[in-house]
Amino acid sequence: MNDKLPSPLRGVVTATITPLRDDGTLDEAGLERLIEHLIGGGVHGLFILGTTGEAPALPYSVRIAVIKETCKLAGNRVPVMVGITDTSYKESIDLAARAYEAGAMSVVAAPPYYYRVNQADLLHYFADLASQVPIPLFLYNAPLNTHHSLEVETVIRAAEEPNIMGLKDSSLNMGYFHMVRAALRDFPAFNLLVGPDDLLAEAVLLGAHGGMAAGSNVWPALFVALYEAAAAGNLKGVAALHQQVLQFDAATYLSADYQANPLRGLKCALSLIGICGSAVARPLRPYSNAERAKVLRYLEGVDVCSTPQLSGAAS
Repeated sequence: MNDKLPSPLRGVVTATITPLRDDGTLDEAGLERLIEHLIGGGVHGLFILGTTGEAPALPYSVRIAVIKETCKLAGNRVPVMVGITDTSYKESIDLAARAYEAGAMSVVAAPPYYYRVNQADLLHYFADLASQVPIPLFLYNAPLNTHHSLEVETVIRAAEEPNIMGLKDSSLNMGYFHMVRAALRDFPAFNLLVGPDDLLAEAVLLGAHGGMAAGSNVWPALFVALYEAAAAGNLKGVAALHQQVLQFDAATYLSADYQANPLRGLKCALSLIGICGSAVARPLRPYSNAERAKVLRYLEGVDVCSTPQLSGAAS
């Protein structure tokens, strides 16, 4: 059964990793532990098969298994959003049908990568895609990965389509995000979610509905607390929690270019806290023993299963 997606959808919708075995197949037990960890940490939804979910590197058999298992395990406790980005329009349609059959509440699509496409053609593509999928479609602006940016006017015109319900922005450009937000003031039900961990607080304080912070895979309660503080306008709480997010990112992702691909750090941390293994899809490789030791030193000093305690951080 596909329940109706909240409109707008607010909170932390975790862009989930895909637990894998060393042979590249889905680790079902790891996925179950991850989902319970996330829901127990208070997240407001799950976004599977996005960039953090390694979708472009996974065979379709694994993608379909992820859809079925996630929807079954989550049940009706939180909304499940399914990434359907693909270079093939037909495969995107087929993945959307699988998502609907499994009980997902929406699908998410970035521009098809590889070929150059102008904005008019992208708008036509998304409008056509939205008309063919049986559940709401979110746009995914991920120019670092797709080499296409959804221009502000394209997003505005897409918001007029009856089945296009929101945007996840991973452009790392807050100027762009705020222009989109201002331009969509006449579309209050159109969902605006930001991608990167370190932009969650700023985006929510200035009008975003929430975020898909990848770091919430590991420490969901931290990112939920940050969202709640920002949504409440608790600036002292935001400052303290945002600092903890920055410390988490630096300790887990290690390198300065983590924003391009945080997967190895996330899976390393999840393996160290007993959620799933650290296997990643090729061409990526897991962290080395030395890198794992650095992440472990950080994790030994925090409790990722608890909500951070903030003294003197009341609004």
